[in-house]
Amino acid sequence: MAMRKREDSPEVFPNAAGIDIGGSSHWVAVPRAAADEPVREFGTMTDDLHAMADWLLACGVDTVALESTGVFWIPVYEVLEQRGLTVWLVDARQMKYVPGRKSDVLDCQWLQKLMSLGLLRAAWRPGDEVCVVRAIVRQREVLLAEQSDWVRRMQKALVQMNIQLTEVLSDIMGMTGQAIIRAIVAGERDPKVLASHRHGRFKASAGEIQRALTGNWREEHLFVLRQALAMYDDIARHLGECDAHLQALLDKRIRHQVDLGRPPRSDKQRLEFDVRQRLANWAGVDLTRIDGLGVGTVTTLLSEIGPDLSHFANVKHFCSWLGLCPGTKISGGKVLSARVKRSANRARQALKMAAMTLSRSDSALGAFYRRLCARMDKPRANTAVAHKLARMVYFMLTRGEDFVDQGTATL
Repeated sequence: MAMRKREDSPEVFPNAAGIDIGGSSHWVAVPRAAADEPVREFGTMTDDLHAMADWLLACGVDTVALESTGVFWIPVYEVLEQRGLTVWLVDARQMKYVPGRKSDVLDCQWLQKLMSLGLLRAAWRPGDEVCVVRAIVRQREVLLAEQSDWVRRMQKALVQMNIQLTEVLSDIMGMTGQAIIRAIVAGERDPKVLASHRHGRFKASAGEIQRALTGNWREEHLFVLRQALAMYDDIARHLGECDAHLQALLDKRIRHQVDLGRPPRSDKQRLEFDVRQRLANWAGVDLTRIDGLGVGTVTTLLSEIGPDLSHFANVKHFCSWLGLCPGTKISGGKVLSARVKRSANRARQALKMAAMTLSRSDSALGAFYRRLCARMDKPRANTAVAHKLARMVYFMLTRGEDFVDQGTATL
């Protein structure tokens, strides 16, 4: 009787298909009544993907479930979406237990079965407007990480020559540090001449810098330093191109005109102000008014989630998607675990980094962070503050409200 009831259960998506994504081929399963051969294998070339879409449309399929695997699913997702099919991206953890011996054929059939019965949940993917910005922002983050690696290589070469620049400079790529390193690469070896590049407001004296710049000038280490500096400059050029392209994209996405006041006079602050203005015009609100959220953090947030959060039912769904909500592992009315699940969500990481900067802030959020640290360990306090920041971001984007710091006595 139970088996008969299970077979007679209505299908939520009767015209659903399942696709097991692979690196060299894709296996596709459609309902058995839709084709004589309900499982087919397709290649990964563009014409193969269009042939897959033609076959799915000929079988009367209107909804497709994909198992997310690396980045192999992206071209399949985009081609099928362009052909008018509703595509669901499914977390691979939902497909963990496949009945029988595991194979690509069984995977796609099991995926199609679960999809037809409505037992899968679609992962959220932002629209093209956000995906384009996200790709540029992520590329910029990659370039910044590579540039930091080359800075460490320069520092290593200097230490090998016993040039103790880090003992007198907090940042070797600051104004004074760059001037000294470029002079060394240009051929200057006199410590007194190198120390003359010291900035006027520098704390270390000229004598201390001269002692730090007296070293062993070995040719192999100078060669590494020269190449590392060249790579640093080359990446800086690519970063400039990335920033220009990002600004052009943001100019095309102006939805509002947000008044941020008068721009600052200095060139560096004006550049940051211009980016802040573009982000505010895209989002409709200035998220940098929230304590702890700088221009870089807001850029990451908007590039990952976009300015429209209507696809989240409420703020709880938004925070759960970010992975900032406590777990609910309960058995027999007893809470077994309330740990926050691990997540590689970039927006979540940006909010947690922003929360760490509030430890010495004089704002209400800073006072809230310090009160939490007095009651619990810092990682848990950091997650709790990131959760509060996420709620503020949600309400500002959905309600169009401005953030007002209420002082250290509140929150």
